[in-house]
This record gives sequence, C-alpha cells and structure tokens, in this order.
Amino acid sequence: MTKIRPLFDRLYVQRVQAEEKTQGGLYIPEGSKEKGQTGKVLATGNKEDFQVKVGDVVFFGKYSGTDIDDQHIILKEEDVLGIVE
Repeated sequence: MTKIRPLFDRLYVQRVQAEEKTQGGLYIPEGSKEKGQTGKVLATGNKEDFQVKVGDVVFFGKYSGTDIDDQHIILKEEDVLGIVE
C-alpha cells in the first residue's frame, strides 16, 4: 500500500481488529466477522481545527467512510462518533 495523505476534513484510519472469540469463549469464523467500528487515526487532512489527532482511537458509524482495503478507511471528521479513551 502506498502512503495516503487525506485532504480537507478527511481522516485516514486503520481499523482495530475485531474480536476472535465471543464472551462465552466460542471462536467466530472468518466469514462471519463484521468489520470493526473503531480505528486508530494514522493521518489527518489540512483543516486547521481538527477535534481528533493522529494516534487517537475513534469510534465511527457502521456504514461510514470509504474502504481502502480490509484494514484502512478514509472518513470525514463528522463521521467520527467519539474518541475511545
């Protein structure tokens, strides 16, 4: 993957891996896993007053953004629902 620099109010995010097991200890098959809704911000666009910064772990909507591949997504800042602390 080549390096991506988002523009304007966009964020380049790496998804956090989904859980391998349920709380009861059952393993989830690869085909049944949903894509995670949390990710680590790798880069931000050139907007001056972002509320999130590089390195933050953010929670975003299920159908938000544009998938780059299975691990990476580009989001608008307004698609971020919250910062995970």
